[in-house]
Amino acid sequence: MFERRWLLGVGLALVAVFGQAHPADAGVLDASWTAPTTNSDGSSLTDLASYRVYYSTSATPCPGGAFFSVASSTATPPTNQTVSFRLTGLANNSTYNVAVTAVDTGGNESTCSPSVGAVAQVEITATPTTTVNFGNVTIGSSATQTFTVQSTRAGTVTGTASVGAPFSIVSGSPFTLVGSGSTATVTVRFAPTSTAAASTNVNFTADGDALSRLVTGLGIGTGSTLTVSMAGAGSGTVTSNPAGISCGATCSASFTTGTMVTLTAAPGAGSTFTGWNGGGCSGTGTCTVTMTAATSVTASFMQASFALNVTKSGNGSGTVTSAPTGISCGATCSTSFTTGTVVTLTAAPAAGSIFTGWTGSCTGASTTCILTMSAARAVTATFALPSFALTVTKAGTGTVTSSPAGISCGGTCSASFTTGTVVTLTAAPGTGFFFSGWSGACTGTSTCTVTLNAAASVTATFSAGTGFTDNPLVAGTTLVKAVHITELRTTINTARTRNGLATSTWTDPTLTAGSTTIKRAHILELRTALNQVYTKLGRTLPTYTDSTLPAGTTAKAAHIQELRNAVNTIP
Repeated sequence: MFERRWLLGVGLALVAVFGQAHPADAGVLDASWTAPTTNSDGSSLTDLASYRVYYSTSATPCPGGAFFSVASSTATPPTNQTVSFRLTGLANNSTYNVAVTAVDTGGNESTCSPSVGAVAQVEITATPTTTVNFGNVTIGSSATQTFTVQSTRAGTVTGTASVGAPFSIVSGSPFTLVGSGSTATVTVRFAPTSTAAASTNVNFTADGDALSRLVTGLGIGTGSTLTVSMAGAGSGTVTSNPAGISCGATCSASFTTGTMVTLTAAPGAGSTFTGWNGGGCSGTGTCTVTMTAATSVTASFMQASFALNVTKSGNGSGTVTSAPTGISCGATCSTSFTTGTVVTLTAAPAAGSIFTGWTGSCTGASTTCILTMSAARAVTATFALPSFALTVTKAGTGTVTSSPAGISCGGTCSASFTTGTVVTLTAAPGTGFFFSGWSGACTGTSTCTVTLNAAASVTATFSAGTGFTDNPLVAGTTLVKAVHITELRTTINTARTRNGLATSTWTDPTLTAGSTTIKRAHILELRTALNQVYTKLGRTLPTYTDSTLPAGTTAKAAHIQELRNAVNTIP
């Protein structure tokens, strides 16, 4: 008696899901399971013959009537042997439950494995998915149509295409698809042998999948030729009913005697249909010809015209002209051109203005704009007054603002202003600093006014301290005072602290106005303390009048002023 202990459940590995489902498409499922190795009594399995793979859309496929029989590759399966099998011919996009049993050489069947469900899918698609009509084909000639076969799973899929007479496969069968998304083209020929309608399926098969596409065609007898010519500068197409003429491409076709052929004209973009000539046709409606002999018909199309409108914007001025002529804006800013005309617009800024670019049907800053008139077009040309940059650089702590607004330095230290703008800069020192003056496009210590006719740069210098007494000192006029030394001591020590140096100590720490004599040592120790800050910052040391200050040298206004100038440049 065959009573096997089933090891592990059945594992289903689905093929890739296919779209474009067709009623004639057949789905597949890939199932895999681990082979049993022992009998229910624990003894080794030595007489395994086959498996039965049950399937059903019901919840319990096993036991049941529908199954595939799968021969075992060995009577004694090794441990962990995986068995795989593809179920074919299933209803596409339907959910199936699958279970497996084992059958021994005596025909005894094991109990059912647990069931697993999955959706049956196809591995290939074929487009078009709708009926392909070859139309009317004259006996003795042929027409071809193509199908695109596409794989929807990884790996390699091989297949074939077949069809019955009077259709045949010209190329593309057999086909091999490597990887999901890969395609092959199958060409089908219709070669009628009788004046009858033909209809059959093109059948595609691949690795157990099967799908079909319907093809139809009508064989017609020989007859008279209808020829269509197109005239005029415009464009368009002419088609026939029954099919045969599609002019543009096919402007001549044969129709059996007595056939009533209706021609329809369709103007192309930018063209109009102006009428028929020949074959007894006139006017702009459809043209109906009864084929009793060879017939020629002419369809005339003319080009349409489209308006080109130019608009100018901006605070500048200039003109826009066109080639071919028509636009001169300034005065004439709109005209019409026939369809297909290539129009070049040229922008010319007036003196004191600049051209900044096109918008609308043209973009960019080139002074020329090239348009092909296939529809109405609108273009805007922008002219502006030129702008110039005003750049502020700061030394020390403080802010600089502008009127008109634009500069707030601090944050924004450069802005552009239109030509001729009068910009006023105002300096505001930060805490512990005083404004010591402008350089560059401005000088002095009041507000700075710049008229922007070119790019300009201004430097605002803020110095540590609250300012100096008798500033500037005038050589030969200003007497050196105790307060001058005291102010420099305070300012230099502030700069030392700000740059990570200890404060200096001084000879005669407290100088009394009117009683303390200004000494050579007072000047030298100020220079030494300041030079140490310059060295810390990696700067070149200042140069001084009377660099060694020999004994007996009298303190001068120049000694004080050059120290003031040097300390004012320290951040």
